[in-house]
Amino acid sequence: MKTQLPIALSNKHIHLSKEHIDKLFGEGYELTRLKDLSQPGQYASEEKVDIVGPKGALKGVRVLGPARENTQAEVALSDGFKLGVVPPIKDSGDIEGTPGAKIVGPKGEVVIEKGIIAASRHIHMHTDDAKEFGLKDNDRVKVKVPGERSLIFENVLVRVSPKYSLEMHVDIEEGNAAGAKNGMMVDLVK
Repeated sequence: MKTQLPIALSNKHIHLSKEHIDKLFGEGYELTRLKDLSQPGQYASEEKVDIVGPKGALKGVRVLGPARENTQAEVALSDGFKLGVVPPIKDSGDIEGTPGAKIVGPKGEVVIEKGIIAASRHIHMHTDDAKEFGLKDNDRVKVKVPGERSLIFENVLVRVSPKYSLEMHVDIEEGNAAGAKNGMMVDLVK
């Protein structure tokens, strides 16, 4: 049975709806691909926005593409302090009951009523990998990061799809606390 997988640290970023892309960058605007991300079809764009909360702003937040159904900013807990909001730890896409903010782009701004989250740690897993690991979509597992600052992450969500490439995602603060580096191999503990 397979037990190892790569880890990636995720910095703050934002996913925008097509409607919000148009309002922030101009009608009919298409995001400019900067580089592909590990998950097929996902990419970092050249575009950046500012996220403004009640107490402060996060400047130059990278927009990830392609456009999503709902606008969602994924930030670290310390970013929430800077904004003046408490981003709940949520699975990506689950924005109910989350704080909002003002998003400022070069051609306009939008106010979102919800959508600021600290993304829960999760594993993207192809269906073939899920069989090898003996896991299914929405399972929760433990993952050990080896090394000098060895740490076990609990309550790691497993997301299974034939569109995914095997990789665990944690936010930059969690990854730094464990001494993790992008691409290093970690161990599934179950």
